[in-house]
Amino acid sequence: MDFRFNEEERAVQDLAKAIFKDLATPERLRAVEARGEARDPELWQALAKAELLGVALREDVGGSDFGFMALCLLLEQAGRRVVRAPLIPTLVAGAMAIDRFGTAEQRARLLPPVVRGERLLAAALAELAAEPGMAPTATAVRDGDAWRLEGEKLAAPALRDAHRVLVSATTGPGAVGLFLVDPAARRVALTQEQATDGEPLWDLSLQGARVPAEDVLGDPDAGAAALAWVQARVAAATCAFQLGLASEALVMTARYATERRQFDRPIATFQAVSQRTGDAWIDVEAMRLTTWQAAWRLSQGLDATRELAIARYWAAEGGHRVTAAAQHIHGGMGFDKDYPLHRYTLRAKRHELALGGAHAALAELGRRRAG
Repeated sequence: MDFRFNEEERAVQDLAKAIFKDLATPERLRAVEARGEARDPELWQALAKAELLGVALREDVGGSDFGFMALCLLLEQAGRRVVRAPLIPTLVAGAMAIDRFGTAEQRARLLPPVVRGERLLAAALAELAAEPGMAPTATAVRDGDAWRLEGEKLAAPALRDAHRVLVSATTGPGAVGLFLVDPAARRVALTQEQATDGEPLWDLSLQGARVPAEDVLGDPDAGAAALAWVQARVAAATCAFQLGLASEALVMTARYATERRQFDRPIATFQAVSQRTGDAWIDVEAMRLTTWQAAWRLSQGLDATRELAIARYWAAEGGHRVTAAAQHIHGGMGFDKDYPLHRYTLRAKRHELALGGAHAALAELGRRRAG
């Protein structure tokens, strides 16, 4: 694999960095949190104006077609500022899935408004009794040319404001379909929850919700591979965000340890502190290597099952260790909500849980090793 980013990818990285630096400040984040919103509208429009919302989409729908790696670089920069915006639900789970598996009509109808920043997309795939790789417990049955969906989906972001929500459902023995559900439709109910970091999440209840034929994504009886495709990219995108988050938390900690003095010395000179920050640096570099390896393989259409499990492990375990070290070294300052570190810690925990945790990733690697 080639670890060098190409010119387009570096341009996306630099542009995203500049936008997030200006519009994802702690003060603006605090205001968005106080309003209980999932995004800052001004920031979202700035991303649209800079043509970053369509960075991974094909050109015929207004995208730049720079690929998945470019989008992951954008997400890494978002992680550095702990941006509150539905980037992964809209750009990865929603838009990339429609761009890859949608019909020409679906792509033309649904994707240009996303690129322009006019509409959001979301995905509701998690269930109480189903794990990635297992058949969904939600079900879909034919109703003439349409489908009727029954089931519950849990803890999905951005559902309230989404134009369509990607939902997986079992359509028959061994068959899975993907459906684009209107969250405002009849027999669709949303219940608000709250994530670890305070962002609103939604439980989705499908009570015989009707999905017309034009909102069925791909073959409704052969969607298992498409579902795995989406889940893999969502996981890699989450790892990229977590990488940015942990990288910036380490920078903040190193800066604080250099400036904070005890016994007339910077605490960075204390052996225990320097060892802890050194371990955190190793974790961040392991996250960096494994994240880009998995994302690159996915961007090339290669199998990344093993690499993604390794990246998930480091994102979950490394993200936890880095933010725990940051909290300990900052001491009481780290718990002051006027100081930004708490956002990094809480979002890292949310991503750790969303990725299934380090033990789940290790168990998956162990099963592959055992054959």
